[in-house]
Amino acid sequence: MIFLGIDLGSSSVKTCIFNADTGEVVTSATYPPAEMEILSPVHGFAEQNPDTWYRNICEALKIIATANPAILKQIKAIGIAYQMHGLVIVDKKGKPLRNAIIWCDSRAVEIGQHAFDALGHDFCLSHLLNSPGNFTASKLRWVKENEPETYEQVSKAMLPGDYIAYRLTGEICTTEPGLSEGVFWDFKRNRISLELLEHYGIDSSLLAEIKPVFGIQGYVTQQAAADLGINAGIPVTYRAGDQPNNAFSLNVLNPGEVAATAGTSGVVYGVTDQLKFDNRSRINTFLHVNHSNDSPRLGQLLCINATGILYSWLRSNIASGKSYNELNKMASSVSAGCDGLSIFPFGNGAERVLDNRNPGASFEGLNFNIHNISHLIRAAQEGIVFSFVYGMEIMQQSGLNASRIRAGNANMFLSPLFGSMLASLSGAAIELYNTDGAQGAARGAALGAGYFANANEAFHSLAVVQDIKPMADPQLADHYLGWKNRLEQKLKEQ
Repeated sequence: MIFLGIDLGSSSVKTCIFNADTGEVVTSATYPPAEMEILSPVHGFAEQNPDTWYRNICEALKIIATANPAILKQIKAIGIAYQMHGLVIVDKKGKPLRNAIIWCDSRAVEIGQHAFDALGHDFCLSHLLNSPGNFTASKLRWVKENEPETYEQVSKAMLPGDYIAYRLTGEICTTEPGLSEGVFWDFKRNRISLELLEHYGIDSSLLAEIKPVFGIQGYVTQQAAADLGINAGIPVTYRAGDQPNNAFSLNVLNPGEVAATAGTSGVVYGVTDQLKFDNRSRINTFLHVNHSNDSPRLGQLLCINATGILYSWLRSNIASGKSYNELNKMASSVSAGCDGLSIFPFGNGAERVLDNRNPGASFEGLNFNIHNISHLIRAAQEGIVFSFVYGMEIMQQSGLNASRIRAGNANMFLSPLFGSMLASLSGAAIELYNTDGAQGAARGAALGAGYFANANEAFHSLAVVQDIKPMADPQLADHYLGWKNRLEQKLKEQ
């Protein structure tokens, strides 16, 4: 049987046609070929047009149809993965009222901090497992405060994946994990947080109906079928945020298992069965895709906003014309420590791991007589790895000790240097797999449609393509300690 996976990122939409009988990807497509634009009308803002997401899905499926004209008509169910923490608001006709406010937007930081103080840190951490921070609920409050005429027209508030599912099915719904990602969820009471909604003055009717992560969430309409070139009536049977979905795609479902990704942002995501939180909300906890009341599963998430986007920026502005593979080779030609050059990769909005501060990216120790472009590329990779390790040290304080990390063989993990540095500094072996978010969404669709009886069946074809063992690197470790000390000094100076 054939299943479609859609992975909506902030840089592109990835689609995957998955044959559940063989466990193989039939074909896949990404659109647009260049990265999607992130609109920033004001410093710290980050927006995208939600209808552009839908059009990009249509274009990706046209690519697939061109290569394999018959395959789209064989699709039995659809799974959706999506960029987390965004906000899409629509009117009574289901039309977006403004651009989506996406995950790396920083405008609601102060609103979330005020709610954290007003509701009480103990309440927020014990019930929400997070500060309201810069999440979807706080972004909706920002609209209420700053665009009251728009807010008065809001019929429903959705996450990005909810909107895509709505465009496919005509039904507005969400999931419990999705609500937890927006920090609407009370973990102790196992319901929407009425206290948070009351504080923000948000009526609960603006939130969508709750559907299960795995199961029927709606059926493709005639209009969507015509737009996408697929059959009407196909069910959407899986929906998850991109990081829980990445963990799912790697079969990370049980306590103690850890997944990572290094796309536009970098994430380490560990599963626990305990209601754990970081006292400063630098690490965030959400419901995992397989959570149930009888068998709790929560995901602890470390996010570094500026990971692949830093690498992309360097490629576009400094190493124009070179492929990522060429950049990776250039980085490997430079020794650890980059002859004194350091990069702090925090230029993509407020960083939760830095207490929602936005220090911006910076280069330090640049010497025009010593350093060249290869040093810059190596320093970028080191800075990203150092940011991961810095966050993982915070995760350890919440009881998550990663001895093994699973990741897709993609993005920054395509650099052998990146993987070896992360393994060496973290002390964790890294397993790279032949999967990605779109494939995970397709497997989720098959599981949600009942084709697979359980996760073991869904992942029978998942294979390790590389196993990276940690190796001692004293020079790199010393450089990390210097980088860490300088980062903490910079934060004190802010």
